[in-house]
Amino acid sequence: MSTHSLEGKKIIVTGGSRGIGAGIVKYLASKGASVYFSYSSNKESAEALLKDLPGSGHQCFQLNISDSENVESSFKQILGEMGQVDGLVNNAGITADQLLMRMKEDDFNRVLTTNLTGSFLCIKMVLKPMMKARKGSVVNITSVVGQMGNAGQANYAASKAGIDGLTKSAALEVASRNIRFNCVAPGFINTDMTGALDDNQKQQMFDRIPMGRIGDVDDVASAVAFLLGDESHYITGQTIAVNGGMYM
Repeated sequence: MSTHSLEGKKIIVTGGSRGIGAGIVKYLASKGASVYFSYSSNKESAEALLKDLPGSGHQCFQLNISDSENVESSFKQILGEMGQVDGLVNNAGITADQLLMRMKEDDFNRVLTTNLTGSFLCIKMVLKPMMKARKGSVVNITSVVGQMGNAGQANYAASKAGIDGLTKSAALEVASRNIRFNCVAPGFINTDMTGALDDNQKQQMFDRIPMGRIGDVDDVASAVAFLLGDESHYITGQTIAVNGGMYM
């Protein structure tokens, strides 16, 4: 059996059509999982990714995680088609950066509702089938800024710190049912977003990272795969930081 083998496991990934989410979807599929991943609006990117995934049994679906009715209806359909759910990766999220004194209340609430409440809504949908099966693993994608804060991202940092508390509380509630909750907190990762930075901005990032480089999406995805797999069966309520030593 290969390292982090996920053969036979069926896993849902939210926000899986681009960036870190797409990297997670590809990695999980390469380890043998059947991956059901959501997109919010970029259907073409999601379908292109779906065609390129190794293995079989994959599916993409539209999801608005800030809409409780949409989450309920979408998950009911997907869970019915899956037949079983072994893992959930809460990756979907948004940003609306601004200095706190200039931040609009709507932007603060929108980020909290999408990132934190959205994760809560998705978790609620998988808990019942996981409890019935007496097994499951939920991995919530947080962020280094949820641990250390970041100027101009009070709303985003608060949402990610909130997910950390949500994860620990959920872990305590369902550990006896063999259901595990953990977080992966990425630092600066090489995506389209960081690729758009100029050389000066990138150098400022490197200067903050002891390892002197930014991470790749597979660095995050391999940590997620480990927490979803059977090798991590005694790990729950934890956060794995994937940040090159930026925050310890």
